[in-house]
Amino acid sequence: MKIEKQFDDILLMITAAKERAVLAVNIELIELYWNIGKYISHRISNSEWGESIVQNLSDYIFKNIPDVKGFSSQNLWRMKQFFETYYGNKKLSSMVRELSWTNNLIILSKSTSEQEREFYIQLAINERYSSRELERQIDSAVFERIMLSEGKVSAVLREIHPKSIEAFRDNYVLDFLSLPKIHSETDLRKNIVKHLKEFILEFGKDFAFVGEEYRLSVGKKDFYIDLLFFHRDLQCLVAIDLKITDFKPEYIGKMEFYLEALDNDIKKEHEKPSVGIILCKNKDTKVVEYALNRTMSPTMISKYETELIGKHVLEKKLDEFFRLEEENKK
Repeated sequence: MKIEKQFDDILLMITAAKERAVLAVNIELIELYWNIGKYISHRISNSEWGESIVQNLSDYIFKNIPDVKGFSSQNLWRMKQFFETYYGNKKLSSMVRELSWTNNLIILSKSTSEQEREFYIQLAINERYSSRELERQIDSAVFERIMLSEGKVSAVLREIHPKSIEAFRDNYVLDFLSLPKIHSETDLRKNIVKHLKEFILEFGKDFAFVGEEYRLSVGKKDFYIDLLFFHRDLQCLVAIDLKITDFKPEYIGKMEFYLEALDNDIKKEHEKPSVGIILCKNKDTKVVEYALNRTMSPTMISKYETELIGKHVLEKKLDEFFRLEEENKK
């Protein structure tokens, strides 16, 4: 067993080296596309090249280096757009080199503002999204949902876990569960466990699943937490209580009990205090605010949607939000 552990050390070295090699290749590739985009942009802006020249360039590359792919006229125009979008922003021009070309193109084509691009670039880097995962996040309008969020967390949660505002969301879209409009809490819980990969993608990859209907024995009675996770970044247990109704203040008392039991009986010494998420079908912001003002529980109240909200609808709401903000500043 001891020698196998030593062999595992070698495996880790190999894996780490392979990851560094892939990253280095990707950085070189993005740097190449950046420089080609810069070259084309400057030639066209100086009226040295017309649009037809780009097609001629693509044909010339293929003729002389036929085994090299990715230099169609369409992709060459994308390189130009890529350079022109980021060259004036030192921060983003550095960050885009950490993403694959495919992810860069997804963000470039689906984002409409510099703020939105920066949001998804940072999110893709932090979460290490595949292209499919990144598209899902953009199509579910994560940026708009967070910008429009009225999320409230208890003062205790902010104090214990300052990063909780970044780790948790006000609203989660669970369209992948394919739940009917009328469903039970059991239906909700079982479908989440069945689609755990998609659920963690929506909640964040730092969530690690611990258990369903996790049993807590207190005194002579057993109690069950709907879902229990561990958050790797916050280094704490996260209890999720599922509700198919509007949020009610009395739900917090139940969560306080769960968190007390977790911290006393389950939490390990090196871990931070446990956090609770009450995931409801809907909530009144004012009711949530009043309920959290006096609580000593590190709890977040979130709501879930069973259908994907149209991105264009949220974009319209966000435009209205920014417009009102500007008017209030005057």
